[in-house]
Amino acid sequence: MINEITILPGLDKRGLREKFDQITLAAGETISIVGPTGSGKTAFITDIELLAQGDTSTKRRLLVNGQVPGDDVRSNPSLKPIAMITQNTKCFADVSTEEFLGIHARARGIHDHMVVYETIDLANKFTGEKIEKDSRVTVLSGGQTRSLLVADAMLIGAAPVILLDEIENAGIFKREVVRMIQDTGKIVVFVTHDPVIALLTQKRIIMENGAVKRIIHRSDLEVKAAHNLLELDDRVDIIREKLRAGKMITKELIAVNFA
Repeated sequence: MINEITILPGLDKRGLREKFDQITLAAGETISIVGPTGSGKTAFITDIELLAQGDTSTKRRLLVNGQVPGDDVRSNPSLKPIAMITQNTKCFADVSTEEFLGIHARARGIHDHMVVYETIDLANKFTGEKIEKDSRVTVLSGGQTRSLLVADAMLIGAAPVILLDEIENAGIFKREVVRMIQDTGKIVVFVTHDPVIALLTQKRIIMENGAVKRIIHRSDLEVKAAHNLLELDDRVDIIREKLRAGKMITKELIAVNFA
């Protein structure tokens, strides 16, 4: 059980020490990593994924529940408590979705096959492109693949730490992902450029020049702003789905959604 992960400072791109003592990510907490392109966001979550011990380019070190993680936890995929889904995630095994998830379930010692169907059902809540149990994983779209892997991490992997790298670019329903993840008791970290995701998380870590620049805890005003943005986002989603379905955008549709 992971109650918290502690990140100790490393070096920025100039080789200068980061200006924080430690950052603690607690179970049940959602965190966003924001900053311009090239600011070190992906490197930050990669350090978490690797449970870095000063052996990455940033020289950061991580503690799990206040302790240095053992080499077995760091190197054995079946023991690793962290699931990371990136923009470039691919499935190379030419098997069906059902087979793919079944292999992972057996590797995790899960013998109830119902978890496979539950995982597919959950994935379909994240994507508008329906995933079937006999769909070949090699032909899934980027949005379908990421949706499947997020659901897999939540149900089969049961990872207590989930790292999501710019899922808003993957064609999945980000609001559903955030809503379902927030009540799992997991540590969930989003790398994002999306203001909705950033404002929905409880804590924001601001990156600059490869280093943590600032840590912001969400305010009540930002919660209100997030809900206002969500309403606008829902309207944009309606237009997006109409376009995907080959529909025409009419004056009436615009009037209803953007009046």
